[in-house]
Amino acid sequence: MAGILFIISAPSGSGKSTLVSQLRSLVDGLEFSVSYTTRSPRGSEQEGREYNFTTRENFERMVAAGEFLEWAEVFGNYYGTAAGSLKAAEAQGKDMILDIDVQGAGQVLRKMPEAVSIFIMPPNPDVLKTRLQNRSRAERVTDASVIRLRLDQAFHEIDRLWDYQFAIVNDVLDEAVAQLRAIVLLERMRHGGRGGEGTPEDHAQWKKIAARCVTRPPSARLLLAVRNFGQSSRD
Repeated sequence: MAGILFIISAPSGSGKSTLVSQLRSLVDGLEFSVSYTTRSPRGSEQEGREYNFTTRENFERMVAAGEFLEWAEVFGNYYGTAAGSLKAAEAQGKDMILDIDVQGAGQVLRKMPEAVSIFIMPPNPDVLKTRLQNRSRAERVTDASVIRLRLDQAFHEIDRLWDYQFAIVNDVLDEAVAQLRAIVLLERMRHGGRGGEGTPEDHAQWKKIAARCVTRPPSARLLLAVRNFGQSSRD
């Protein structure tokens, strides 16, 4: 059985990296694709762990050689997913997580419409702004225009969440982790299971939790979060 591809996107500051990290500690058989980027490392980031850091010249060479499954330019830097990472995960019998922005997600979904797409939604602009300010302090970024730029980008990205199958409102971390885990395990069950995971009672619980996260029809909680950003449903 081919591995399942999980696409996870979110505006900067939505807590996506924390959710993915906790998911991988709870669910076996998940491979994380380490993206390539031309930006410089931040804080405690390490080569090959958070990103593969490279030059613009080498990145553009890889693009020309067709080595990326997807790539995009965000805030003046390139980000991309090497096509070989998905093949390597499949060879190891693992499912793959792609942590990519909405531009990259769109590219992948056009090539692989069977992928499972999940959007991580901040509950409101005030929470997102606070998270962005905390991140900026940790990265020693003091320019207020950087936060403004990231907030503006978040509004644009949230408008694209209706392109995703699932959306998780990340206001209570433990609940958001449980929802992400339920989606992954449910999709494994739907794709024929992996290692006979879970009992019938587990399956019913995963379905119940995941049903709260579908974008069509959206839950009242998701609609509230979307309206907090001045957006509307596209039903």
